[in-house]
Amino acid sequence: MSNRTEAPPPLLVLDRVGKRYRTGTVALAAVDLRVAPGDFLSILGPSGCGKSTLLRIAAGLATASSGELRIAAALSGRIGFVFQEPTLMPWATVRDNVYLPLRLRGEKRGSAAPRIDETLAAVGLEGFADAYPRELSGGMRMRVSIARALVTRPRLLLLDEPFAALDELTRFKLNEDLLRLWEQHQWTVIFVTHSIFESVFLSSRIVVMAPRPGRVVAEVAIDLPHPRDAALRTSARYAEQCRAVSERLTAAMA
Repeated sequence: MSNRTEAPPPLLVLDRVGKRYRTGTVALAAVDLRVAPGDFLSILGPSGCGKSTLLRIAAGLATASSGELRIAAALSGRIGFVFQEPTLMPWATVRDNVYLPLRLRGEKRGSAAPRIDETLAAVGLEGFADAYPRELSGGMRMRVSIARALVTRPRLLLLDEPFAALDELTRFKLNEDLLRLWEQHQWTVIFVTHSIFESVFLSSRIVVMAPRPGRVVAEVAIDLPHPRDAALRTSARYAEQCRAVSERLTAAMA
């Protein structure tokens, strides 16, 4: 009798997925991707290679022109999405912005209040529930956007270059906070980025995409210890992993 434990079935599968726009532009070509429970998967590639398109197809926000998307039944209603820009309602408080997806589900404000407070605390926004977006820094607005995705308690969290517009120190801190929350809540994460350093710091796996038509040309497993903190960024092991991923990306672009 074998003692080998079978791997759990994937939560999400893209099988030879392609995307062609009405203009004739081919954004994606025959993309294969499997996402297992607990993965922190980064999709890395140059601008215009179809990373965001791929993420939107995975979220059900866009349709593939060819191929197949299969999503586990366990993910029904439990996918959170964080866009590149916070896209907050400027006239609403932080609390009301985070409440929005629950309100759209028909949940009453009173019953949702404890979950909203818990989520704001988790992303470091205690004391800012009554603030308006204009009163917040860019990093804090992105925290509100993340809280709005997390308040629904997703099993799969999709993030589309959420930290690209932030300064480096803020970006580093949000990377560390996101990893802490991932470890604590055991989500599955797909994270789109064009930063080699960010992808290596965050991920358990990195998928490298080639320029248009976007396709997966390499997959790199990241073997770095957890928890990951600021000290890791200056370690030789981190530098070695970044170099290996950089070589794969350079080859993809060539």
